[in-house]
Amino acid sequence: MSYFVDVQNVTHVYGGGDGTPAVEDLTVRVREGEFAALVGPSGCGKSTMMKLATGLQFPKSGTVIVDGAEVAAPLKITGMAFQNPVMLPWRTVLDNLLLPLEIVEPHRSRFRAHKHEYVARAENLLRSVGLSGMGEKFPWQLSGGMQQRASLCRSLIHEPKLLMLDEPFGALDTFTREELWCVVRDLHAERGFTVILVTHDLREAAFLSDRIYCMSSRPGRIIAEREVTLPRPRDLDVTYTHEFADIVQDLRNQIRNARVAV
Repeated sequence: MSYFVDVQNVTHVYGGGDGTPAVEDLTVRVREGEFAALVGPSGCGKSTMMKLATGLQFPKSGTVIVDGAEVAAPLKITGMAFQNPVMLPWRTVLDNLLLPLEIVEPHRSRFRAHKHEYVARAENLLRSVGLSGMGEKFPWQLSGGMQQRASLCRSLIHEPKLLMLDEPFGALDTFTREELWCVVRDLHAERGFTVILVTHDLREAAFLSDRIYCMSSRPGRIIAEREVTLPRPRDLDVTYTHEFADIVQDLRNQIRNARVAV
């Protein structure tokens, strides 16, 4: 079976040499259109795996294949969203969304002549996450949750095949976080891109994902893989069911074991 993201037996040491690996013998495989999550103790290498999968770092050993090709340079088919939205305060929300298109080819060379098309795309994305009419606002005029919605739109403006989410809701209150779970759920269902989510929130992983990988303490390796069979589409009510609680408890036990795994 072919995988859209295929990280096989990867070991990575920052700075090279023979230091302590960030990840060791790591294997993560994600099918096209699948929503996968990585959970594990702090410092276990979850973010390192994302950097390897996007070509921001290259492994000491092992292979990283995305969309059928070995990763040898930063990928243009990925979108990324982080815990901090990192919106430029002097640009409007709309202009923040358009910024990647002004920088990255092939959009950069056609941006000026086709700007109206890109603006329409950005406005459609804002509408899809409940920010219709907010394009002319500045980031400082938006709440934290609204800024994170805009950040998600920016990560999708170039229509990536792979969306990487690195703790995107970690700084938000519980109510806003759950609202954004539903936003991501709907975007994934509508657009069908592949997603890898890094999170410490086990409920978040269980609600959003098709497959969850649990990583050991550093050096990170996969110690458990859990398929989530809860039917889609999922409503927040599912988080109060016994089936959901069982998944979260199993993940919690895996994390507890991961703290002492070697």
